[in-house]
Amino acid sequence: MTANTWNIDVAHTGIGFSIRHMVVSKVRGRFGRYSGSVKLDEEDLSRSEVAIDIEAASLDTGVADRDTHLRSADFFDVERFPTLSFRSKRIEPRAGDRYRVIGDLTIRDVTREVELDVEYGGQAKDPWGNQRAGFLASTSLDRKDFGLRWNQVLEAGGVLVGERVDVEIELQLVKAVAERAA
Repeated sequence: MTANTWNIDVAHTGIGFSIRHMVVSKVRGRFGRYSGSVKLDEEDLSRSEVAIDIEAASLDTGVADRDTHLRSADFFDVERFPTLSFRSKRIEPRAGDRYRVIGDLTIRDVTREVELDVEYGGQAKDPWGNQRAGFLASTSLDRKDFGLRWNQVLEAGGVLVGERVDVEIELQLVKAVAERAA
């Protein structure tokens, strides 16, 4: 593999999610702190590798009480499980600039294989001479598969919190610069 390391540009990356609330609407949120890198094989993106760690406590839905509940043992239990992680296992090319990235996602103490639908946005050089690459990834997860089971039945039928979580990632990478010999 002729891969180079690319780092996540956290200032230009976003990891967001949405989930049904009371059956009738969606709640949206995001994670604000994460790190990781991609070993990007520019000749054959399917030979690349992805590793991302997300700080669970950095979740933000815009409502402090809800965020506190999501950080509790009812959901992410951030005291015991501070990090969500994703490690790619394989990347399959699809049509055009689209790929399917299959990897292990760990939430709490549960690891499951997930598939991300990924679109490669291309590369560009920024005004400071850094090489950048962009990707858009999405997937849907069943939160109960990861031990996030808390819920409440509604009087009118249905439940307070949906099971399917939609995840969308806008990923911008910066090519790591090799250390120069002194």
